Amino acid sequence: MFLILLSILTGFYKPLLGLKSKNLTIGVLVPMTGSWSGGKACKPALEMALERVNRDPRILPEYHLNMEVSDSQCKPGVGTSLFYDFLYSEPPKMMVLSGCSVVSTFISQAAKLWNIIVLGYGSSSPSLSDRRRFPSFFRTHPSATLHNPARIKIFQKFGWSRIATIRQKEEVFSSTEEDLVKRIKAAGMEIVTRQEFLSNPSNAVANLKRRDARIIVGMFYENLARKVFCEAYKNKLYGKRYVWFLVGWYPDKWYEKPDPEVDCIPVQLKLALEGHFTTEAEIIHQDRLARTVSGMTSAEFKTELDRRLNYRTDVSGYPEAPLAFDAIWALALALNKTEKNLQNFQYSREDISQKIYSSMNATHFLGVSGIVAFSSEGDRIAWTMVEQMTNGTYNTLGCYHQMSDNLSWLGVERWIGGHPPPDHTRIITSPKVIPSNVFLTFTLLAGGGVCFGIFCCIFTFLNRYRMCIVDSQPVMNVLVILGCIISLMAVPLFGLDQNYISPETFTVICQLRAWCLLAGFSVGYGALFSKVWMVHRINTKTKGKTINSSELYAVFILIQTINVIILTSLQIKDPLFRQLLIFDLEVPTNTDEDIKLRPQLEFCDAKQMSIWLGVTLGFNGVILLFGIFLAFETRSVKLQNYKDSRSVAIAIYNIMVLVSISLPLCFIISKQHVAKYAFVAGCVLLSCYLSMGFLFLPKILVIMRSTESARDVRFLEDNQTQDGEECSLHQSLESENEDLKISIQQIENKLVVLNRQLIQKSYQRVYLSVRQRENRAYMISRLNSDEDNSC
Repeated sequence: MFLILLSILTGFYKPLLGLKSKNLTIGVLVPMTGSWSGGKACKPALEMALERVNRDPRILPEYHLNMEVSDSQCKPGVGTSLFYDFLYSEPPKMMVLSGCSVVSTFISQAAKLWNIIVLGYGSSSPSLSDRRRFPSFFRTHPSATLHNPARIKIFQKFGWSRIATIRQKEEVFSSTEEDLVKRIKAAGMEIVTRQEFLSNPSNAVANLKRRDARIIVGMFYENLARKVFCEAYKNKLYGKRYVWFLVGWYPDKWYEKPDPEVDCIPVQLKLALEGHFTTEAEIIHQDRLARTVSGMTSAEFKTELDRRLNYRTDVSGYPEAPLAFDAIWALALALNKTEKNLQNFQYSREDISQKIYSSMNATHFLGVSGIVAFSSEGDRIAWTMVEQMTNGTYNTLGCYHQMSDNLSWLGVERWIGGHPPPDHTRIITSPKVIPSNVFLTFTLLAGGGVCFGIFCCIFTFLNRYRMCIVDSQPVMNVLVILGCIISLMAVPLFGLDQNYISPETFTVICQLRAWCLLAGFSVGYGALFSKVWMVHRINTKTKGKTINSSELYAVFILIQTINVIILTSLQIKDPLFRQLLIFDLEVPTNTDEDIKLRPQLEFCDAKQMSIWLGVTLGFNGVILLFGIFLAFETRSVKLQNYKDSRSVAIAIYNIMVLVSISLPLCFIISKQHVAKYAFVAGCVLLSCYLSMGFLFLPKILVIMRSTESARDVRFLEDNQTQDGEECSLHQSLESENEDLKISIQQIENKLVVLNRQLIQKSYQRVYLSVRQRENRAYMISRLNSDEDNSC
């Protein structure tokens, strides 16, 4: 009787005592080897969860949960084969847990045919969110696309808009990259380059370097991550100019793991990884004291897991271990809600599978990885944690909640260069301007020339009655001074650039430069040319023809008219405007900042600049050459009213030399703005100073040495009258001189004829005398011969 009562009580209280008589089996695929061997840490976490579930009388009180574990090697073929082994072996598997995304992708497509729920604890592929392909798939590991909104927020926070990606050729990474690219473009950012590789990332990393990628998102498994950063170290794709973004599910010190395929030592990898960012879903509940559904706190879970792993945190899958732990609790709670129907479970029972599916959809509990809940796509709803590696240790920077689109940032990030690096080499405009000391020097010299010109004008006015002034055409001399002053005003105009004026004002300055330089040359050289023209005309005039002094002014006015027409046409039809000449980028030598200089030079241009230059230089070049010819022809002529003709000729020679040198040289050094300005300004200054000096310094010296007092107006008029008489007398004497020359020439011609006649007569006389002598000698010889014969 006691035994019967004991058995009844034991059966009634069996759930309370933890004695579960029925068995449920689940299949678990853990990747113990392969590209991601996360099963090394996830398997102990699964075992911990299973032990707690079986000890908890509230969960499946009549059932003991068992699991069959197999190594999928993170290979889809192996995983699919093991999945079918689960299906065709007893007992039936209530659910299947999977780690790798590639394995989950294959078995989830087949599981819907067998009415089996697949729960992923390490599968992050975004394609698994497709309910049409994977209608019975859930996962405690959030989708990899969960990282992308957080990445976009970080890019925006630090002002990065040029992003590069590099990924392993795996479906999980390709779909994540596609989602990231769409979000980047939607945010108005730019994809610099997209690189992919299968097993050797050397070319892909080298392409990142060639494309000047600075903000780089890397998506690859742990074993290839070491290869990638070994190549990054070799290509110097690290340091203060670069920021890498990686997935956050690598274990601590993952770069120190020995790998025979990587020829970089851990120290080099650590250097290349310094400062990189990781994004990962919240994998451990942040409130370390809060009790979870399992009765453990997250701190207790971590302590127990570390104990089972012999306190090694660098084991693959360590970050995902809380997700594996909560995966067991998620399926246990879902099965617990359908406990009454579990004993009838068969692969053909779609109704039971649907009830399990509905229970999974309604899952909501606090696990060691945080709140566990699933979206309509079966994805885990979670926060995204952002971390940064500094000195080999990952430090939390903030977290992102996608539902509220809120990035909580702690502001504890550290930058190698002390500030966030730019996403590209900053291009800074570097105007090529005239140094202030050069501009000031030439401006002062030009001002000195203007002052000297004004002094010469005053000097001419004060000494207007002096013969040396009167006899040198003072009006033309003043016009020479005026031309020099206008030309000297162009010197500071050529030095005005972005240092002093705006781009709009520069266009006006361009036009003023052309007017000042051409008008100054036209007035100054026109006066010199007119004087030497008159000297030549007077010296070469024909007999009986008088030279009117008005020709002097007519020539001057003609030159000015032509140049004014040229300048006015240029101003109306094709005005000068501001143009920029952009040079190749230069690396500054006085800073280590990530910047390059883009030199640019302002200059004046016109649409038909070559035509206008040809017309302007053609006309003024002709009169310049003609002036040289006239100066050479009259180099030794001295006239009463043009006593300084020799000085004028020397001034024209100097202008010709300076123009001949400066004009071609300015075209050669057009891109060397300082040298060009110095040369142009120097030539203008030199020509003006020499022209004024040759014209006025001799007069100044003569007047300074002369004791002659200034004459009055009456004397000047008398002198001018006398000069007129002397000029008439001079002209008459020249006429008589021409007549005498002609008479002398005629006489010389007559003398030549007479000399010829005289020579002919002399020859005849000599010839006759010789013949007479010969005849006489002949007669004598005949007489002698006759006498001899008679004897």
